[in-house]
Amino acid sequence: MSGPHTDARHVLGSWRPADPQQEALRHAFLTLLDARDDACLRASEPGHLTASAVVLDAAGENVLLTLHPRVGMWLQLGGHCEPEDTTLAAAALREATEESGVDGLVVDPEPVHLDVHPITCSLGKPTRHFDVRFLVRTPEGAQPVRSDESLDLRWWPVNALPDNTDLGPLITAARRRS
Repeated sequence: MSGPHTDARHVLGSWRPADPQQEALRHAFLTLLDARDDACLRASEPGHLTASAVVLDAAGENVLLTLHPRVGMWLQLGGHCEPEDTTLAAAALREATEESGVDGLVVDPEPVHLDVHPITCSLGKPTRHFDVRFLVRTPEGAQPVRSDESLDLRWWPVNALPDNTDLGPLITAARRRS
């Protein structure tokens, strides 16, 4: 085990969320990591860790969301760990940079939120994403550019999120951190 798996074990082993539900999820993530050497690889059919980025503008007033083509909802940026990723935070930063087209993003290496959700991802088989979410800030005046991975990409005021999203708890956690 190396790369994101070792990092995830360390980061989640030392992170202490204040919320009891987040603490329970942290233990579930650690159990998955202990049980499976491939827990950070999309090939892990029972479930695998993913890395997401809550991208806030420099002022912390807007969040960058993508209209996900497969899910059909506005979501934070992020995705699967890749072999070149050395840490979960690096995976979140890579995904945010690829999906936003913004250079100079800065990631906070401590998670802000965890989530587990069922999904049929790129393997075409039902699985679960154990999503580790990080706060990412843009430089002043950043102008995102939609990638091919998105139907739409836009800034949303943190207090006026789109109707078809369940990101309230995530945005609240990110705003507390920032």
